[in-house]
Parts: sequence; C-alpha cells; structure tokens
Amino acid sequence: RRSHAPGCAWKEPKKRGHARTVGRLSKNMSPKHETHKKAHGAAGTPATIATGGISPERTKTIRGFLDKIVVNAGVGRASQTPNFEEKALPQIMRDFALITGQKPRVNRAKKSIAGFKVREGQIVGIHATLRAGNLVDFFERFHRIILPRVRDFGGISVDHVDEHGTLNVGFREHVTFPEVSPEESPLVFPLGVSLVPRKRDRAAAVDQFRALGIPFKK
Repeated sequence: RRSHAPGCAWKEPKKRGHARTVGRLSKNMSPKHETHKKAHGAAGTPATIATGGISPERTKTIRGFLDKIVVNAGVGRASQTPNFEEKALPQIMRDFALITGQKPRVNRAKKSIAGFKVREGQIVGIHATLRAGNLVDFFERFHRIILPRVRDFGGISVDHVDEHGTLNVGFREHVTFPEVSPEESPLVFPLGVSLVPRKRDRAAAVDQFRALGIPFKK
C-alpha cells in the first residue's frame, strides 16, 4: 500500500440512510452506532477517553510507542467550487476539528499545475498532527469505536504498515467518525490517518500495534 494518505477525491453528499463505505478498508458502514454519544463531550467535542477510560500504564505505553498521529483531508476538487472558502471550508474545518480534537492547518499549493487545474496558493488539503493526550485519545477511539463500526470487518492488512512501521489507513467519507453528524455535514470528504511509531522498525511496529489492539488480518 502507498504510505501517503488518500488523494483529493471529492464526493457529493449521499442520501442519508444508505450504507457508507470506508476508503481502503472497502467495507460497508452501519449508518447508526450506539457509541455516537460516548464519543462526544458536552459541547460536541470528542470525549477524553485517554483520561476517563484508560489506565496510566496504557497511556504511558501508547505514548512511548507512538511519536505522532497525522490526520489529513484532501479537498482539491472541492476547493475549485465557487465560494469554497466562504461556504464549504468552514464546515470542513469544523468537522475536522471535531474528529481530531484540535484545529487543523491548511495546505496550499506551492505552484500552479494546469493539468490538474490547481493554482498557486489554492487550498488543496488540511491536516493535524496529534501528540501527547490528543494522540492517546484519538488512538483509543480509532480502534475501539471507529473500526468496530465497519460491517463484516475482517481486520486490517499488514500491508497498511510501511517499511518505517507507520500504519496508514484511509477513509473515503469523514462521516464514518461518530463525532460528525451527517445531517449537519452535507459536504463529504476523505480522510487519511497515519500512526507513526518512534522506532522505525516495521516488524516491531506490527507486533506493538497488534498488542495495543489494532486488529490485523490473520
């Protein structure tokens, strides 16, 4: 598998109520999930699973193993629509912040590419780098809440772990994450998640991911 996150594919909103699919996992999603409320705080932000439902020892193990988690979204096509920064971008930034627990940074094109209709300075994506408490909280939600939402999920292929030990998973639709309300988020965009270990040893990383609860295929 490629070590980079999904591209800038953009999808028009679907009628709610239909099953959704996860990007590289290519599995149907149940449109409802009982853990939706558990993943929200009182103000609609992610609950702090890291401090409320995990032991200090596990928190220490996760932080000792992972250097960072990088979450990014490609919005290249969407940024070409009229009034993108005034209409679509605010929703994208809001949803992304709900998912990651922090404000994202904007990625702009460094140069124009005529073949892709990209202009210099155009917004082509957003990203956030999670560390410390946010890292632990996202990791726990990722494998305890997000992956179990996948219908008939049979595990993640070890091919998602690159030669440096980084686990890369892509989602075609950000509404996979229960922090986002589909009714309030008509614009759907892809997300890429990269879990980067401190030690760049692939074999050791696979073993540690498995020990921490990442469900790899057997």
